[in-house]
Amino acid sequence: MTSEPIANYALLSDCRSAALVSTTGSVDWLCFPRFDSPSVFGRLLGEDAGFWSIRPAGAFTSTRRYVGPSMVLETTHTTAHGSVTVTDALVLGEGTRDHELGASVPGTLLRQVAGVEGDVELELAFVPRPEYGLIRPLMHNADGGLTARGGADVLALSTPVPMAIEVAADGGSARAAVTVRAGDVLGFALAHANNGAESPPFWSQQDIARRLEDTLEGWRSWSRMHQNYEGPWQELVESSGRFLQALTFYPTGAIVAAPTTSLPEVAGGTRNWDYRYTWIRDASMTLQALWVAACPDEAGKFFQFLAAAAASQQHGGAELQIMYGIGGERDLSERELDHLPGWCASAPVRVGNGAWNQRQLDVYGELLDAAATLPEYLADTGPGTLEFLADAADTAASAWYSTDQGIWEVRGEPRHYLHSKLMCWVAVDRAISLAEVLNAADRVPHWTEARAQLAESIQSNGWNPAANAYTQAYGSEDLDASALMLSIVGFLPADDPRMLATIDAIEERLTDSRGLVYRYLASDGLSGEEGTFLLCTFWLAHALALAGRTSRARAVFEHAAGFATDLGLLAEEVAPDSDELLGNFPQAFSHIGLVNAAWAIRNAEEAGQQAGQLPVGTGGTAT
Repeated sequence: MTSEPIANYALLSDCRSAALVSTTGSVDWLCFPRFDSPSVFGRLLGEDAGFWSIRPAGAFTSTRRYVGPSMVLETTHTTAHGSVTVTDALVLGEGTRDHELGASVPGTLLRQVAGVEGDVELELAFVPRPEYGLIRPLMHNADGGLTARGGADVLALSTPVPMAIEVAADGGSARAAVTVRAGDVLGFALAHANNGAESPPFWSQQDIARRLEDTLEGWRSWSRMHQNYEGPWQELVESSGRFLQALTFYPTGAIVAAPTTSLPEVAGGTRNWDYRYTWIRDASMTLQALWVAACPDEAGKFFQFLAAAAASQQHGGAELQIMYGIGGERDLSERELDHLPGWCASAPVRVGNGAWNQRQLDVYGELLDAAATLPEYLADTGPGTLEFLADAADTAASAWYSTDQGIWEVRGEPRHYLHSKLMCWVAVDRAISLAEVLNAADRVPHWTEARAQLAESIQSNGWNPAANAYTQAYGSEDLDASALMLSIVGFLPADDPRMLATIDAIEERLTDSRGLVYRYLASDGLSGEEGTFLLCTFWLAHALALAGRTSRARAVFEHAAGFATDLGLLAEEVAPDSDELLGNFPQAFSHIGLVNAAWAIRNAEEAGQQAGQLPVGTGGTAT
């Protein structure tokens, strides 16, 4: 069983795949060649699933940072006798800059050790276990390093240190010890190829040093070109933008919700899901965050991926799928890996995601809202996509009467969820504003009628007098943080009395003792608990800012942001009884919530300063 705290991990990315590196120098998660490929190192989910460790022998302390505005990690290990730095990176394509990060990547993890002072004895352990730990590869020494072959993978480890290959029953491993003195530099490279293809090359020490520097400059150049946010929490906003770029699959523009699977919503629990896919649910919020913290072109590429994937799937009036693989795949069937115990014995470990064929009506609103956020990119999607978007608004206008599983993918009986109705309203509202662009002016009367019906339904059935709030579902008194979206999407003015009452109710009855927000507390048919959601806490800050409560918004924001790791990474949740981070990591949605809340607070404070008073909300068009 693995119990390394989730907060101890750093993210590496080449905009195609990802690795997680612990503070103590162990690569415990690495998937080649894509985010959603089977892991080569998977100790994150079980001790026998593989790792690659470079660490001092004996006692040591560690500090770490990303070098400049990049995804190149530098960890300094200090012992009683000296210190070394280990620089880690998934290498970018040589010379790739600007929007081309992720192009021509060689599928290689680089690790460079440099002696800083004194001398440090290091222990090296290379234990690859492809296919989530099912395979113990055959290893062979070669000129320049060693190779490991097993299943569909061929790995080539370039090493200046001779590695002793273990031949015992638990072989498929190599280990070494080396003393590093001040001024020494040792470079290691792990290259991947598919079995049957030409074996990956070994890397020289000069090539490792040169490509590390080139990768660093690639990330720095992207940050210089595309990160122009000015305002409060600038460092957090900019690092969140880089993390979103790091979670982007370059070939398509898809953004994974997280680069991991089955990190639980509570330690030892069963709420363990695979997040290495793209959700339409995230679309409009992701686009806004990319626009603020990264670049409109990245946002445009993401939207074009979603629109193409969704449009190609829509046949004969079929309803829109809620999520896709990062290459546009539809079938994400879920299975369990029974041989893995899971992080902190949180089983089952799952790959695939059974929610892919759920019915969630909110996706129409998120897709149309995304289109309205970046209308200038619609021209490049083609006439078929424009017709598809208009048809999607038609579907929302007719399907909103139905029940569904809701935004949180509840695996129970379908219900009339408030958020689903709200996002159907968003779908037709945004379609009306885009009617000319969509060549659908003739549909506006139908959409206008549906918008009015939806508004009346939400206001009549979504509000619960007993709860004094908009609630999770029609006829329910249970609170749900997604009701905060009523003002964020512009359905209600942010200072509407019912909106303010809903904000108050969520602050008072849907938070823990620290003020962090739960998604909901109602029974959802699944066993076990879950932690508080950082995204939902940022939603609360966002809604407070729109309502003119900027001081309170700042306090809520800063409390949630305080759960970022020393590297600025955010998890999905925080444990209900401690400050332990939970859930798949790092979580794109949390960083999206941070960026959008920071933007809303900045704008609200600037508006208040210009008016000489605190602002109220943006207003809505719930007619």
